[in-house]
Amino acid sequence: MKHLKYLLPFVVLAFFTGGCKKIIDIDPISNLGVETFYTNYDETKVGLTGSYNGLQLPLETEWMLTELRSDNTKQGVPNSSASINVEFNELDMFTLNSSHDKVYRYWLHTYKNIRSINYVLKSLGVSYENGNVQIGEGTAKMTEAQKNQLAGEALFLRAYHYFNLVRLYGDVFLVTTPVDPKQSKQLNRTPVQECYKLIVADLSKAKDLLSPVAFSAIADADRGRATSWAAKALLAKVYLTLNQKNLALALLDDVLQNSGHGLLNSFADVFSINNEMNKEILFSVRFKAGGFGLGNSMGNSFAPTSSGSAVINGDGLGYNFPTTELDGQYKILASAPVDQRKDVAIGKYGAKLYVKKFISPVLVKNDAENDFPVIRFSDVLLMKAEALGFDGPSGTAVGLINQVRARSGAVDFTTGDFSSGFYKYPTDGSQANAITDNTRFLAALFNERRLEFAFENQRFFDLLRSGQAIEIIKAHFSAEFPTHYKNIVPAITLAQLQSNVVQDRMLLPIPQKEIDSNDQLKITQNDGY
Repeated sequence: MKHLKYLLPFVVLAFFTGGCKKIIDIDPISNLGVETFYTNYDETKVGLTGSYNGLQLPLETEWMLTELRSDNTKQGVPNSSASINVEFNELDMFTLNSSHDKVYRYWLHTYKNIRSINYVLKSLGVSYENGNVQIGEGTAKMTEAQKNQLAGEALFLRAYHYFNLVRLYGDVFLVTTPVDPKQSKQLNRTPVQECYKLIVADLSKAKDLLSPVAFSAIADADRGRATSWAAKALLAKVYLTLNQKNLALALLDDVLQNSGHGLLNSFADVFSINNEMNKEILFSVRFKAGGFGLGNSMGNSFAPTSSGSAVINGDGLGYNFPTTELDGQYKILASAPVDQRKDVAIGKYGAKLYVKKFISPVLVKNDAENDFPVIRFSDVLLMKAEALGFDGPSGTAVGLINQVRARSGAVDFTTGDFSSGFYKYPTDGSQANAITDNTRFLAALFNERRLEFAFENQRFFDLLRSGQAIEIIKAHFSAEFPTHYKNIVPAITLAQLQSNVVQDRMLLPIPQKEIDSNDQLKITQNDGY
């Protein structure tokens, strides 16, 4: 076989061959010429596997652009003058400018992987035009079934990237075919609605191309690759974001009834490195420990500083501190049922809280096994509740919220103080703690999502979708100001802090490097920057 040249430097990651094993295929890479495409199934599959691996780098900064800009986490050393903590403060407090390094890094890593994906799609003869995905003749020769599988997976990955980009940056560059640097300067930003047309088209085609085999029948070697169920669930979230709830509901019902996915009995087992790609996981970004350059660095990034090996081997950097307010949302009382999610999500070292969800034993620093979940079955359940809307205290939607709560340890509420333990919401509308109107329903739903998906980079997007992002973030600043933000250096008042939280700042700036490097077109900046 001729020497393969790929777009990005990567080590190819192949998924499960059985149990918890992951096979690593190491292949040298160099730059890919515009006229060079994959020619057969094996070459194209290896290129696609590299695109899966390309999902890892954006995650290094994604939490900074999502969790840190929500009410879930904060920069934990308010009087620090270290450059990285200053950058975190700028994101956390909505004071960043268009030259922010982490905003650019996420953008760069995401677009690099989109380019890799587009090479795969080009080789398969997949094109996009006027809201439609077409499959024609490509350079790679293979059976129709092989082409459909690879094309479906690649379309899912591209849609996943663009869905994140459009929610974070607004109008972005819609690149659907490989372009060289000269051609790229002829592309301007595409309106949000046109970006969503691509996302919907990619996921709609992906769900139809990919096999609808139930979870239990998925071959071990294919665990971790995109499936029809993952495409349907992600498309449902897109429809919820677009307020097209009926379209979302049909997809969610299909996943719930036919996918074979389901909740695990134990919340902790969902994140166990000995139980990866379990039936609750519809899609994850995969990592592999063992010195291959594919390990997860979050454990060492999130563990407390100066903790030595008490939390994780190699010490921690102390990034992404949980807020005190989030910590208090979990019901933990010695004499009552407790929310089992807290011990999985949040740890405490001395007086410091830290993100515990992605910490596992490591032999080498920044080389953990932990996968990062993108879509879980509990997400599907709560998305269905959102799509249904409030249908009464004993209705289906509240029942879905209670199903998620029950898995985490909630029991039936009888009498007494609802806040004194961890309970399911009463279904008798006459009880004081029942969800009796749409306002209470939405508050309960999005709070449940917050507790269930803490530190999984969903909270900021949930706040945007709820329409309450500005109100909730301002309240978060108020709650955390006396113990944290009043100690920020240089000093800032609560009024100044809250004044930063405006609609324009819900979007990130287009990286200034992207604007300055284009000498062919005038690229507009987002308002407020």
